[in-house]
Amino acid sequence: MLDRASLELARGQTVSLVGVSGSGKSTLISLLSGLLQPDAGRILFDGDDLAALGERDRAALRAGRIGIVLQSGNLVPFLTAHENVKLAIELADGERPAERARALLEELGLGDRLDHFPRLLSGGEAQRVAVAMALANEPDLLLADEATGELDSASAEQVMQLMFTARRERGVTVLFVTHSAELAGRAERRLRLAHGQVEEV
Repeated sequence: MLDRASLELARGQTVSLVGVSGSGKSTLISLLSGLLQPDAGRILFDGDDLAALGERDRAALRAGRIGIVLQSGNLVPFLTAHENVKLAIELADGERPAERARALLEELGLGDRLDHFPRLLSGGEAQRVAVAMALANEPDLLLADEATGELDSASAEQVMQLMFTARRERGVTVLFVTHSAELAGRAERRLRLAHGQVEEV
């Protein structure tokens, strides 16, 4: 449970967040993305208070400026990899969605998996598709909640490299939750959530 937690993220920074199970990491990610509303306090995104926005405006903000990658993936099971990414681009009102979705998946090494449904993808491949969806709207902020938790080391490394590349090449601010001390240590800034508070490590 969060208790007067305070956090400020700088543009273009990679930040890791660790904490024991139940400490509120997923809640914090949901609050930062506008999926949850705080009981008190404010969440500012470039000066806009998310709590003051209506659900439609928060959804538009997520679609246009925030990318989210979840541990279990957020793929639509009855859509192919290409269709999932294409849908994400369409929801963000992006241009040439089919062309851009194909190019993004090929960039992530999934050119031969375009027409595969999620159930036919490996865990690492599915997470790469999820990262492609999160990057499809060219977000300012990428939030990853245990995106590598269920992956083998090689697949986890691929997903982490994609996020670091997004920061380096696109100037994306990346906040990722992880249980891995090794992965957390690779971030420019390391945070811990404990007793409802966000602490610098």
